[in-house]
Amino acid sequence: MKTLHDLDPKDKRVLVRVDFNVPMDKNREITDDTRIKAALPTIEYLAERCAKVIIMSHRGRPKGQRVDDLRLDKVAARLASLTKFPVSDVHDCIGPDVEAAVSSMEPGEILLLENTRFHHGEEMNDAEFTKQIAKLGDAFVSDAFGAVHRAHATTAGLADFLPAYAGLLLEREIEVLSSILKAPKKPVVLIMGGAKIYTKIGILKNFIDKGDAFLIGGGLANTFLYAAGYNVGESLYESAKRDIACEIMLEAEKDMDQFILPTDVVVASQASETAETLTIPVSDLEGDMKIFDIGKETITRFCDIIARAGTVIWNGPVGLYEMAPFSEGTRRIAEAVADCEGTTIIGGGDTIDAINKFGIAPERFTHISTGGGAMLELLEGKKLPGIEVLSR
Repeated sequence: MKTLHDLDPKDKRVLVRVDFNVPMDKNREITDDTRIKAALPTIEYLAERCAKVIIMSHRGRPKGQRVDDLRLDKVAARLASLTKFPVSDVHDCIGPDVEAAVSSMEPGEILLLENTRFHHGEEMNDAEFTKQIAKLGDAFVSDAFGAVHRAHATTAGLADFLPAYAGLLLEREIEVLSSILKAPKKPVVLIMGGAKIYTKIGILKNFIDKGDAFLIGGGLANTFLYAAGYNVGESLYESAKRDIACEIMLEAEKDMDQFILPTDVVVASQASETAETLTIPVSDLEGDMKIFDIGKETITRFCDIIARAGTVIWNGPVGLYEMAPFSEGTRRIAEAVADCEGTTIIGGGDTIDAINKFGIAPERFTHISTGGGAMLELLEGKKLPGIEVLSR
């Protein structure tokens, strides 16, 4: 795989695919610029070496339509505030106006194209759409780890038309996560939370013979508790996934791995900042109770295991951390992972949002992955389209 160090960018038009799918509030103000900052090293590396840096990104799911709330003008403004290099933006990603803007660029300048998903051709990886973007550049640099599991025009298709290289962020993500697959430091602890089981099935199965402890929280734990025969009341869970949950638990038990579900939980009748909560054993759940967090006994057990870990992989909060009555579990887990002396890898938008909310410095973790879905698929052992095209 060619990397940025194999490219002489001087005076070249370099198309850089980044992941600027950042969250915004109702006033379209950016609430978390982690992904913009993560792409800066590659962008500035190229600008410093006199490239004309043309940035491509998606935001949200506009499904081929122009959606004002998903425009990237605010992203361009934030990027401009973070770098010394001149930044401008255009209102499309293909067409005469875009070509004119690129033609007028000087070396060291940065141009952000409009949301690539405003065109159906992006997600379809349409050859004609890809050609129109490809003619804007002399080289293609992929630095959007959060999107490399998608075979889209600007994540994979451009490699058919331009010399392709991995950016600094993508190179680092592959290096760190591949090392976890090959030779992780023991014991290996996986913390899996969030709501949906289908996104976690692959990594759980792939780590059955690699992991030493699986700590399960969030809505994911509710599905496993249900599969294990517990009454989960009116909690969020996936009844249709009962069989696969049982299969995973049986596999872990067979290989003498530790598949650890909550033994106590925080319940309430509804999710709110003023909710009256109760911490009870999982066996005592009944009626209209809803699980919103792991309990104190479970927190203590999880934290003890994390403290002794050689490698920790964490994806997904273990409770409804956004609301104060249900934030304790995720906060304590985050602090335990930050304190762990082993290798600590975290990923997923909600997980990163949680550590930011609790004021935990990113430097306290070995690696924060910018792509939750891509991280999970890579750790599953899957081949990701946006990485495969760089290896041809």
